[in-house]
Amino acid sequence: MKRAVVLYFTTLIVMLPLDFLFLGVIAKNFFQSQVGPLLGDVRIIPAAIFYLGYPIGIVIFASYGAGQNWQQALLYGALFGIFCYATFDLTALALLKGWTWPVTVVDIIWGAFVTGTSATLGLLLANLVLRPD
Repeated sequence: MKRAVVLYFTTLIVMLPLDFLFLGVIAKNFFQSQVGPLLGDVRIIPAAIFYLGYPIGIVIFASYGAGQNWQQALLYGALFGIFCYATFDLTALALLKGWTWPVTVVDIIWGAFVTGTSATLGLLLANLVLRPD
């Protein structure tokens, strides 16, 4: 149980700044130019639920079962990210008139990267924290 809790928090502290940097700085203009009319003000409660909940999925489906194997965490994290982000993006592409293919592709690639990176670095940090003295 202790390992799962440590993995959760280390994954969270990796994922949050990465995603905020990507969405708020790196890709902000891209998303604005592609789907700007669909974007509104951030709703804090749904965003908080996502950011507190998604790392649970990363831990369960990618890093917890990886043990000390960061390559396995990377692979399963990237796959988990692809499936999760593809679910959202392809649904949005199917249902929202203004959603675009470029946003779909970029976001799915980002999902693979941020989830794989968060699983891997979260695992490595947890291993450092839990290292026997």
